[in-house]
Amino acid sequence: MNKTIKKVEKILKQAGIEEYKKEALIIVEEISGLSLEKLILLDKIEKEEEILKLAQKRADSKAPIQHLIGYTNFMGEKYIVNKDVLIPRDETEILVLEAYECIKNLKNKIDILDIGIGSGIISCALAKKLQNKEIEILGTDISFDAIRTALENVNRLNLTRKIILRKSDIFSSIRNFEKFDLIVSNPPYIPVSEKENLQKEVKDFDPHPALFANDKDGVEFYKKIIKDAPNFLKKDGFLALECGIGQSCLIKDMLQNDFKNIKITKDLSNIDRVICAQIK
Repeated sequence: MNKTIKKVEKILKQAGIEEYKKEALIIVEEISGLSLEKLILLDKIEKEEEILKLAQKRADSKAPIQHLIGYTNFMGEKYIVNKDVLIPRDETEILVLEAYECIKNLKNKIDILDIGIGSGIISCALAKKLQNKEIEILGTDISFDAIRTALENVNRLNLTRKIILRKSDIFSSIRNFEKFDLIVSNPPYIPVSEKENLQKEVKDFDPHPALFANDKDGVEFYKKIIKDAPNFLKKDGFLALECGIGQSCLIKDMLQNDFKNIKITKDLSNIDRVICAQIK
């Protein structure tokens, strides 16, 4: 293993960074501009001092590495992230894939509503997967700062013809005549009572409105979305939601009245992570 990578791993490990091996590679690749394949062949890297400085900054500040370098990778694309948006988790790829499965065979124009667009990763990833279809995605968020970040990512990926953005508190700015084939959301689902149990990188740096629900089970936003979603779904339309640990059964119960074909998908840790359903 490259000596510089080993030094970075040591700095991060001593600071208690859980994914120190993964983050060491991110830091070294970012500063050196070299791929992992090339790094392995080198004993020493020219920019080692700069690399170790960034590693130490990560160790001392506990700021997420994505904030320090200004972007994250998600489903093969780079996305700008900052203090105004949630840093995407790998589990959200499951939400994108399951949402795509719901609508991939639709023949006519596909209309999608992404509630709580954040950095724009869900909308952009769906637009990329549906690039050969006629689609329009409306991405909403209660935060103007999040919308600004999403717009940067939409522009960088040349998706301005596919994705439009609007400030809205769930359905507050959605017009009665607007109907969608798919409503997708990764809403805040961590009970605020669990705040102190979270990693410092999460509780101190991710925007709290994107993380926390005020009820004890963390399902207040699911209730609001599920209650009004039928008013905005087309015939046979779909709802796709990411959820937290222990919430899938509660959400499934909420869906029973107005939805059918309820499907729960687990993540790699065998946790119920995504729930999809079709309007009755």
